Amino acid sequence: MTFNPDADISGNTTRRRGRNAAIGGGVGVGVIGILALIIGPMLGVDLSGFVGGAPGGGDQPAVTGENTLAECDTGADANANDDCRMAGAEVVLNEYWEQHVDGYVAPTMTVVEGQTPTQCGTASNAVGPFYCPPEQGVYIDPDFFQLMRQQFGASAEELAQLYIVGHEWGHHIQNITGVMRDNPNNGTGPHSNGVRMELQADCYAGAWLGEVTELEDDQGVPYLQAPTEAQLADAVNAAYTVGDDHIQQQSGGFVSPESFTHGTSEQRKYWFANGYQNGLGVCDTFALPGDQL
Repeated sequence: MTFNPDADISGNTTRRRGRNAAIGGGVGVGVIGILALIIGPMLGVDLSGFVGGAPGGGDQPAVTGENTLAECDTGADANANDDCRMAGAEVVLNEYWEQHVDGYVAPTMTVVEGQTPTQCGTASNAVGPFYCPPEQGVYIDPDFFQLMRQQFGASAEELAQLYIVGHEWGHHIQNITGVMRDNPNNGTGPHSNGVRMELQADCYAGAWLGEVTELEDDQGVPYLQAPTEAQLADAVNAAYTVGDDHIQQQSGGFVSPESFTHGTSEQRKYWFANGYQNGLGVCDTFALPGDQL
């Protein structure tokens, strides 16, 4: 799914924090462990098991310098690099959720380069995209997309990236609408609240992407073009890649359903596609018995 080049994304408030605070190519990340979800103050994918050095992203000290992405003004900018694509996604996600949640309050959006401290721990190239509830903040290091390509066979192109950021936005919706409060952490397992939380966020991301081409900037220019079949397949593949069973198999271990925190690859594909095809009304994963997840 590609941004229309003339679409106006200059209203984004996305910030960049970290070592260099500038757009540029990311560095590769070596994989030496397994992915695991952090179910606690941080909702996302912890990559620290893959990365040598300190959990904060190696031996380099954290730098907290911050600036807005002032160079991310148009859809053409969003198409040109991952940082501006995240800034464009912020604009469109906020417009979508303003229409669907009364009293909507936007989260903060931070693109991380290097590492930076948060209330939920260090955001770095050792940590994938995550949502920090105390801050109501989404953090994304675009190096994560390289990791998906290099180590897990995902192409992780435009629509897959939008799915991932839309998923983290889904956690924000769960936070501000009381879903997290009403369904607290009750451990791991295929029917756990953690798995239901993740599958619902997948459904929310699908629902957003299913309607996103109807959203326009102030000049009436649609933000995004209709997705191609190849782009949809890429997004579904990204959902598959981060399934618990696939991750456990890729790490060389056995599939252990009782340790699941995200749901299986097939579940993640299904809930993304269900939201995409049918909208937000089908996304109440907490209302279903376990054998229907």
